[in-house]
Amino acid sequence: MLIGVPKEIKNNEFRVSTSPAGVAELVHHGHQVIVETKAGHAIGFDDSQYQAAGAKIAASAEEVFARADMIVKVKEPQPVECKMLREGQVIFCYLHLAADPKQAELLMESKSVAIAFETVTHSDGTLPLLTPMSEVAGRLSIQAGANALEKVKGGRGVLLSGVTGVAPGKVVVIGGGVVGTNAAYVAAGMGADVVVLDKSLKRLRQLDEIFSGRIKAIYSTQAALEEHLQEADLVVGAVLIPGASAPKLIRREHLAKMKRGSVIVDVAIDQGGCTEMSKATTHAEPVYDVDGIILYCVANMPSAVARSSSQALENAILPYTLALAGKGYRTALREDAHFRNGLNVCQGRITHEAVAGALKLDYTPATVMLG
Repeated sequence: MLIGVPKEIKNNEFRVSTSPAGVAELVHHGHQVIVETKAGHAIGFDDSQYQAAGAKIAASAEEVFARADMIVKVKEPQPVECKMLREGQVIFCYLHLAADPKQAELLMESKSVAIAFETVTHSDGTLPLLTPMSEVAGRLSIQAGANALEKVKGGRGVLLSGVTGVAPGKVVVIGGGVVGTNAAYVAAGMGADVVVLDKSLKRLRQLDEIFSGRIKAIYSTQAALEEHLQEADLVVGAVLIPGASAPKLIRREHLAKMKRGSVIVDVAIDQGGCTEMSKATTHAEPVYDVDGIILYCVANMPSAVARSSSQALENAILPYTLALAGKGYRTALREDAHFRNGLNVCQGRITHEAVAGALKLDYTPATVMLG
């Protein structure tokens, strides 16, 4: 199969889906790879390295999309890229369609086969292709939040670690999954006072064991949420419903009771955000003020550490890319129900139930489209 790797064009997106090492692996398995010039240049993967690994270098994205049987990207295709897709062509990347009806419409019009990293599942209940970026985003959320808390950035001027004779800042993490656990890991490591809210008693017990008392794992109720929001210096929104829109847990009226200059980092922004006030921002302008509260809603947080993120992502997606390339998408998805959960759009139909529900569109089971 001829696999295409275009350069990412989303605002301040520096990641690349496939490194020279990944190209070498694909070539080793008998596939051809075409990489857009400078696709990995920003993070130290130069065209010469891709060529040495066996890739052909394309002068433009148009050439990559026109020639490739399958496109492997990081972020969702932008409108100009959607319009380059053709019927039956496979695109494998993050899609986050629940919060992006326009993209869904364009993918349906293209009649391409769109497989989303974020809805591929594993037999253990995890999301293996979302996990690496969730780990990165969770850890970055504390770094970004600590920066936004600085007075010169509009925050309340709190040092999360505290200092001799001064109490540490309080971090409230909403959701104890991969993002939340990694946020708590960094926050606790900095010496912050950390609370994680979750509705799963099983997960709360696991967090107690993982952190050995270094954090407080609290059952999430409306009362608990409101209490801890009022005390927080930094709030991390780390909730996820696979494929669906994030629940709006933080409402406008909550802000009036929060500390002025406190920060909310909404990691759920890819799925629409977990606050009523959330709107996607970029690394160029990451924060905005609502009623004296600072919101950070960057939709591609891991791009801030693009080289590490690219390598972590490739480690996760490469076996799946090889399966699609080696077997074809129909066989690869028919044989693996968990991989099949990644199929979001197929030849004009929405094939993921949660996505269809979020977009209020008709749902066609993936099994029907795969034959």
